[in-house]
Amino acid sequence: MGKRMILLAVSFLLFLSVQNKALAEKKEERNWKDENIYFLMIDRFNNGDKSNDFEADPSDPSAYQGGDFKGIMEKLDYLKTLGVTAIWMTPVVKNEPKGYHGYWTEDFYKTEEHFGTKDELKQLVKEAHDRHIKIILDLVVNHTGYHHPWLQDPSKKNWFHPYMEITNWDDQQNVENGWLAGLPDLNTENPETRKYLLDAAQYWIKETDIDGYRLDTVKHVPKDFWKEFSQKVHETKKDFYLIGEVWHNDPRYIAEYNKAGIQSFVDYPLYNEMVRTFRESGQSLSELQAVWERNKYYYKDPYTLGNFIDNHDNIRFVREALLKQEDPEKRLKLALTYLYTAPGIPILYQGTEHMMDGAQDPDNRRMMDFNQNKKIETFTAKLANLRQKHIALRRGEQQMIIDDGPKAVFKRKYKNETIYIVYNNDKKKHMIKFSGQDLKKHKLVNLLQDEEIKAKDNKVSVEMKGETAQVYILKENKMNLSLYAEIGIGLIFVSLLFLFFKRKKKK
Repeated sequence: MGKRMILLAVSFLLFLSVQNKALAEKKEERNWKDENIYFLMIDRFNNGDKSNDFEADPSDPSAYQGGDFKGIMEKLDYLKTLGVTAIWMTPVVKNEPKGYHGYWTEDFYKTEEHFGTKDELKQLVKEAHDRHIKIILDLVVNHTGYHHPWLQDPSKKNWFHPYMEITNWDDQQNVENGWLAGLPDLNTENPETRKYLLDAAQYWIKETDIDGYRLDTVKHVPKDFWKEFSQKVHETKKDFYLIGEVWHNDPRYIAEYNKAGIQSFVDYPLYNEMVRTFRESGQSLSELQAVWERNKYYYKDPYTLGNFIDNHDNIRFVREALLKQEDPEKRLKLALTYLYTAPGIPILYQGTEHMMDGAQDPDNRRMMDFNQNKKIETFTAKLANLRQKHIALRRGEQQMIIDDGPKAVFKRKYKNETIYIVYNNDKKKHMIKFSGQDLKKHKLVNLLQDEEIKAKDNKVSVEMKGETAQVYILKENKMNLSLYAEIGIGLIFVSLLFLFFKRKKKK
C-alpha cells in the first residue's frame, strides 16, 4: 500500500511539473508587433566593398560615402546582439547621380551600383533570415528622380502629372498631384503607370524574399492606389508588412490610409511628443499616454505602429537635448526607455545607439561610427532584448497610474505578466509611491539593475534619482506551484532511495 501511494504521489507531482512547464513554454504565434526595427541608410552604414566606391567623397556630406550591401552583411551579428529583429533599409533601386539616399529613382528594376548587385541583396536577405532578422525595403512610387529618362519619352507623357508646385497643404488634390520638392510626380491614375509600379513592387518580393515595405510619401499618392497595392503585395506574400510615412500630426488623417490597406505607420504624433517630453527635464509625460489613447481609437491595430525618436528627415534627438542645454546621455536614456517599453514597434535609427549628434539633412545622415559610445550601445541592447523577452512590453495594454508632473508610472499587463515603468523626468531625486491590488504579497524586480522592492500591503515606494527611469516586473513573494512540485519530487526520490538501500541492507 505504501509503495502504491508513493508511486501515485510521484506520478501526480510529475504531471503537475510537466503541465506547469508546458504552460510556461507555450508561446503565442509571433507577428509584426513583436519586432524591433533598425533603420539604416545603406550608403551611410558600413563600407564592405571598396570596389564600388567610385564618386564617393567622405568630405562631402551630400555625396556617396561608401556604404553597401556587403557592409550590412558584415554587421548582421552586431545588429542581432543589439536586439534587432527587422532591418528597414533606404531604397535599393538605381538612382540618378548624387542620389546616395535612394529617393531619386532612375530604374525601378535595378539595384544602385554603389550598393552592390541584386545577387548581393538576395544574399543579404538570406543571411538576415538565417539570423531570424526580417528585411524591410523603402519604396517610392510617388515620384522619380529629377532627370528620369521617361521625361524625354513622348510615349510616357501621361505617366506624370503636369508640373505644379504644392502650395496648399490642406488641398488633398494639390498634395497628390503637385511635384514634391520639384520631383516629377507619377500619375498613378494612369493604368499603364499603375501596372508598372505594382509589378515592380511584386518583383522585388519574388526576387529577394523581403518581408515588408516602408512606403515613402504616402499622402502624395491617392488612396485607391494603396488599396490595390496592398492587395497585390499580400497576394505575393501573405504576411507582408506595410508601414507608411504619412507626415502629419492628426491621427484621424493618418488613419484614413489604414482603411486603404496600409497596416502601420511611422507615428509622427508620438514622435513629436516624445521629443518634446524627453529633450528637456521637468516635462510631464501625460501627453504620451494621450497619444496612446487616441491611437487605440483610430487605428485597427495600434500595436503595429512604428515609434521613433530619430530619423533621416529630422535633427537628431541628441541635438534637440543640446539645444535645450541638457545632458544628452541622461535625456537619451529616458527617451530610449519609453521607445522600447511603450506600445508600438520601436524603430531605432542608425547611430542613436551611439548617441550620434546631427543637425538638419545631411548632417543627421553622418557615416555610422560603431565605436562612438559603447555605454549607450549596451544600454540600448539591454532594453531591446528585454522587450523581446517580456511579452507584456510587446502586447500589453498601457495604463498611466501615476501622472504627477515630471513623475510618472506606466503599467503594462498581458495575461499573467505585469511590468511597471517608473520615470523621474526631474533633475531632483524623488520618492515615487503607488499602489494597486495586484501588488499585495508581491515584489517588484528591477529588470535594468540588481534591485527588489517588496510591497507593503498593496503599496510600494521607489526612490528615483534625477532624470532616470526603471523597469520592474511583478513577482510573487511565495514559491510557485512548479517549484513546490520540483521540491516534492526531489524529496520523494531521496525517500525512495533511502527505502531501497535500507531494504537491500536487510536482505
